Amino acid sequence: MRQAAIEARESVNRCRSCGSGALRTFVDLGMSPLANSYVEPEALGSMEPFYPLHAYVCEKCFLVQLMELESSERIFSHYAYFSSYSRSWLEHAQAYVHMIVPRLGLDRSSRVIEIASNDGYLLRYMKQAGVEVLGIEPARNVAAAAIERGIPTITRFFGVELARELAAEGRRADLLLGNNVLAHVPNLNDFVAGMKLILAPGGTITMEFPHLLRLIEQCQFDTIYHEHFSYFWFGTVERVFARHGLTLYDVEELPTHGGSLRIYARHTEDRTRPVEPRVARMRAAEQRAGAEDLESYAAFGRKVAATKRRILRFLLDARDAGKRVAAYGAPAKGNTLLNYCGIRTDLIEYTVDASPHKQGRYLPGTRLPIHAPAHIAATRPDYVVILPWNLKQEIMEQMAHIRDWGGRFVTFVPDVEVST
Repeated sequence: MRQAAIEARESVNRCRSCGSGALRTFVDLGMSPLANSYVEPEALGSMEPFYPLHAYVCEKCFLVQLMELESSERIFSHYAYFSSYSRSWLEHAQAYVHMIVPRLGLDRSSRVIEIASNDGYLLRYMKQAGVEVLGIEPARNVAAAAIERGIPTITRFFGVELARELAAEGRRADLLLGNNVLAHVPNLNDFVAGMKLILAPGGTITMEFPHLLRLIEQCQFDTIYHEHFSYFWFGTVERVFARHGLTLYDVEELPTHGGSLRIYARHTEDRTRPVEPRVARMRAAEQRAGAEDLESYAAFGRKVAATKRRILRFLLDARDAGKRVAAYGAPAKGNTLLNYCGIRTDLIEYTVDASPHKQGRYLPGTRLPIHAPAHIAATRPDYVVILPWNLKQEIMEQMAHIRDWGGRFVTFVPDVEVST
């Protein structure tokens, strides 16, 4: 254990993007378990490993990052998150396919490869459009669900090694996409170098990831957890891609996950797609937001601590008033929030989740039991805390019946808000 701790301290001495040793604290969220390590009932008497949840910012390239304290294989080889259980996320995927197929002129002669394809939630729409698809998904249980749906899926981690194999077989991508995967990659340079190898001449890469600008602006500290190794500005991603011969030629702002970016990349030597004006506008917006001002990073930690105090004040006041509090959702972000704030069943009795893969288990660290959504109607809590606040509207529509007994919805990010 002592050797592991020494190696962990050494690993944070170098930025995983540019290699700089000039790193400073962004925010320290204390000790926390892996956010997706849900506890089985028979393991309730066992200890859980907790790790430092301490984010740093590189003073050279401004990549915000966590040290790699646990391997990707341990975190992602068996995963509890299935994308298909969110209606709004399915709608987002379908809208993307309807947009990108005509924009890139994809047809039956095209090949689309998705990295971190999960349970085939997106590629099924691409397949319906008549395009050849291939998924790459390291979580065996999740990949199995995609294969059952008829989506060909490789169950491996993506990087240079796999990219070389696929390129040697002639399987390059006319469209290479990845949604919410870039943050999950500990070896960032190997990952981006692999994308360069597997992208066909004239091909496009699209990637979506939460925007660090929104994380800071809206105090989304709960989106920081060990499965997310990195947190990105557009400018930071642009520099990483340029290092590997890829040019970002367009960018879009999306409302997903509290504010995300969708980037479009091509081979730098491919001049068929000019760089759109939105790229320069995004760079300028980040500069105005303080992307290269180190004081803006220090201020974030103080803002997070103040938010924690307001969350605990609300819960303590509610319980002192005899109110019952439950939660909706068992997302990774919820586990960061609950563990950082030290919330246990004395303040929030339980949570519910639509995914049967989580029901009957317990949240890591806090040990809140996870029930099916019907449990809320059976117990009639006064407040329902929506942990996946990015799905607030969807959940409020699904659970509107809590108003029948005077129940109210609560969100904690970016601040405590009680909705009727």
